[in-house]
Amino acid sequence: MSHNPFGASDPHVVQSTPQNGFVDLLKKPVEIYVFIDPLCPECWSLEPSLKKLSIEYGRYFTIRPILSGQLTTLNKDKFDKPKKLREIWEKTASRTGMSCDGDLWLENPISFPWIASIAIKAAELQGLRAGRRFLRKVQESLFLDKKDISKEDVLTDIAQQVRLDVEEFTRDLYSTSSQKALQCDLKLTKEMDVEYIPTLVFFNENQEEEGLKISGLYPYEVYVKVLKQMLEKDPSPAAKPEIEDFVSFYDFVGSNEISVVFDWSDEKTAKEMKKLKLKQVVEEVPVKYGTFWRYIGEK
Repeated sequence: MSHNPFGASDPHVVQSTPQNGFVDLLKKPVEIYVFIDPLCPECWSLEPSLKKLSIEYGRYFTIRPILSGQLTTLNKDKFDKPKKLREIWEKTASRTGMSCDGDLWLENPISFPWIASIAIKAAELQGLRAGRRFLRKVQESLFLDKKDISKEDVLTDIAQQVRLDVEEFTRDLYSTSSQKALQCDLKLTKEMDVEYIPTLVFFNENQEEEGLKISGLYPYEVYVKVLKQMLEKDPSPAAKPEIEDFVSFYDFVGSNEISVVFDWSDEKTAKEMKKLKLKQVVEEVPVKYGTFWRYIGEK
C-alpha cells in the first residue's frame, strides 16, 4: 500500500488535523463494534459508509470488526438453497450499488463457510490492520471474483496479496488461537443480543452507559447522528482527501464507494475516474454491477 494521504496507518482511522487538536488523536472517545459475516452481502454494502465515516470523523473513534457467525452457523439450511442465495445477492447489489455476483452459488458454491471466519481471525493474529486488509480482500474475492473463500489455496493467495507472513498465516489457520478468537467473537455476538447483521454498536468512555445498537443498513446520516450523540458534541467533518490520494490509499475501490465518500453523482464519479484512467493512475475493473478501480500509479 502506498503512502498515507490521511496521515494514519489504518484504512479506517484518520489522523487529527491541527484544528482538532492533538488530544483527540491520542484518546479516541468512541469505539464501534461492527458485527459482520464475510459471506453477508449487506455487510459488504456497509463499506462505503464506513469509509466515509472514517474519513470525516475517524479522529473520534476506532472500529472493531466482530465476526458474528450468523451465516456460518445459524443459517446452515440456506446453504442448501443456491438459487435463493443467488437471488438475495443480486437484489442486494441492485439495491445498494455494491456489486455481488450471485452466480457464485450456482457455479462455485462455498463448501465450508466457517473456514473463512477462522482465516480472518488467523490474519488478525498479525495485527488488527492486517486482519482488516485480509477481510476486505476476502470480500472482494467472494463478491466480485466468485471465489470459494473456504479453500485453503484461495485464502493463502489472499494472505499473499495483502502482504501477510504466509507461513505464519498457514500455521495459524489450524491453531487453537484462531479458533478461540472466533469463539470470543461468537460469544460477544450472543452477549450483545445481535440477531441481525450488519449491526453496529457504539460505545463511549462512560462505562456505566450501555452501547447504542443499530441493526441493518441505514443511510449515512444515521451513523453520524449516533456518533455525535455518543460524543455529546457536534464536530464538523474533516476535509476530504484528493480523489487520487483516496484511491492510492485504498488501492481498490468501487465507483459506489467513491460516490458515497465524495457526495458525487454516478455521472461525476465516472467522469473523474475517466480522467485518472487517462492519466494512467488507475485501471478500470468492470464487475457485474458497476465498476471498481485499481490504483496503478506510483506506489
